[in-house]
Amino acid sequence: MATPADSVVRALLNQLAAGGVRHAVIASGSRNTPLTAALTLEGSAIRPWLHLDERSAGYFALGMARQLGQPVALVCTSGTAAANFLPAAVEANLSRVPLVLLTADRPPELRDIGAAQTIDQVNLYGTHVKYARDLDPADADRLDAGIAAAVEAAAQAVALARSAPEGPVHLNLPFRDPLIEVDSGSAESRAAILEAAPSLPLEPRAVELERAVALCRRERGVIVAGPESLGLPTAAIIDLAGRLGWPVLADPLSGLRAGVHDLGSIVDAYDVLLRDADIAATLAPEVVLRFGASPVSRVLTQWLGVLAVPQLLVDPGARWRDPEGAASERIAAEPAAFARELGAALADATPSSAWLAAWQAANGAARDAMSETIRCLDEPFEGRVPLDLAEVLPDGATLVAGNSMSVRDIDSFLPSTSRALRIVGTRGASGIDGVASTAVGAAAVAEGPVALVVGDLSFLHDLNGLWPIARYDLSLTVLLVNNDGGGIFHFLPQRELMAERFEEWFGTPHGLDLRHAVTLYGGRHGALPLDGREAITEALDRPGLDVLELRTERDRNVELHQQVWRAGIEAARGVLDR
Repeated sequence: MATPADSVVRALLNQLAAGGVRHAVIASGSRNTPLTAALTLEGSAIRPWLHLDERSAGYFALGMARQLGQPVALVCTSGTAAANFLPAAVEANLSRVPLVLLTADRPPELRDIGAAQTIDQVNLYGTHVKYARDLDPADADRLDAGIAAAVEAAAQAVALARSAPEGPVHLNLPFRDPLIEVDSGSAESRAAILEAAPSLPLEPRAVELERAVALCRRERGVIVAGPESLGLPTAAIIDLAGRLGWPVLADPLSGLRAGVHDLGSIVDAYDVLLRDADIAATLAPEVVLRFGASPVSRVLTQWLGVLAVPQLLVDPGARWRDPEGAASERIAAEPAAFARELGAALADATPSSAWLAAWQAANGAARDAMSETIRCLDEPFEGRVPLDLAEVLPDGATLVAGNSMSVRDIDSFLPSTSRALRIVGTRGASGIDGVASTAVGAAAVAEGPVALVVGDLSFLHDLNGLWPIARYDLSLTVLLVNNDGGGIFHFLPQRELMAERFEEWFGTPHGLDLRHAVTLYGGRHGALPLDGREAITEALDRPGLDVLELRTERDRNVELHQQVWRAGIEAARGVLDR
């Protein structure tokens, strides 16, 4: 006979599948046997993926969920295994990615008495999940009640994971022995599937829309499109920008910098333009309309923080993503609904071509000057990697941006493109952990090639994340920027203020030959040439893992960045002074 746990688990998984869960990442263990047994049965509606490392598994699932725009389940055994899901839960919560964490646990009678592999897992993830529930252990005497509770919890969990703003949820599942019987695989669920009510878009309130219409009739405005894990509503925002005649300052993780949509209003060089006080003053707006999270560019974020103009932040979440406290009005509405209604209300607006033209001219001049300067360099430059990628990534490709310098270089040096590229990154908590796993998770479900730009310390943080590539015949191209340490700190005050201690405690040189790590996981390693376009193209066309390594020197990297930025600023000044 099947164990009570089998019946409860089968009902729970059926409900998750009905709610849209199609993939589950399993970190192997004993206490989660009922979940593993059910998920690995032939014909399961949820595809299982094995991982050896819980922390990497969490980011692997996160990468899949972001790529698919669907919730992905995570399964682990009890004890510290569950604690290792915390970093991914934090990132999913802040970057608004739907995950369903299923942690197996010891039953209540084994808690707090020194039982092996037992910790307090109730509300383990605290405020980092949208919903948490500790279910009762499956009991033969109360099996129907247990099944009903599991189905209800699963339905509520997946509905909340998918509702705006999306995020992680946690179901803690205590299991008593025996964890499996001979015939456990034949258990049938006798629970009815609960149908969730469709989630309706959050419409803007009339008073908010009226105020926004009045403000947006001003001539000199800008739209800031920040990062959004599942993408901002491109068509609605581009249409609104066209009606207003406003530039769109498009973060690379917004979904607007690349695609087949009209790119005429897109500004992609704001990070260099706003480094110059005169340009920043010349292009200062009368009003700002913001979508998405805080931009990657620190320069842009600081500029927004000092602008003494109305700033409207549109966000369906209750937690405002406004670290500078710059927003004067916060509008709780779904971005697409708000942009459409605002655009319709401004159908009679007469946009100023001169305002948008000034931004376009400065942006084009800066972008061309920076690209030309980079191409003329006869030494390795970290900012050339995004420029090369922009030319060779094909339609349908996904670019995963590592944190620290990688995503900032993509922001500065990746131009807008009409190719359908997906650019993603883990900017919720902005940690350097789990980046490789995120990219591998994306590669597991992506329809096109996937490339990852990552620094050496971040690469070392997540070597186990490469393990699924060989097991599941995945393909990933890694552009590894290796400056033997923490290059971003060379751009920060610590470089001068702690000069004598800087190299050991912030530069943190590791001195490792990373070729051996690539070989360990069955990949191919090669050096990235100065002009890396051909090498990247060849790697994208090959199956498996390719790591192309660019070796740079940290102090020289700062000098080259400043040289390229100066070229962009001078070019932009030239066109604005005419």
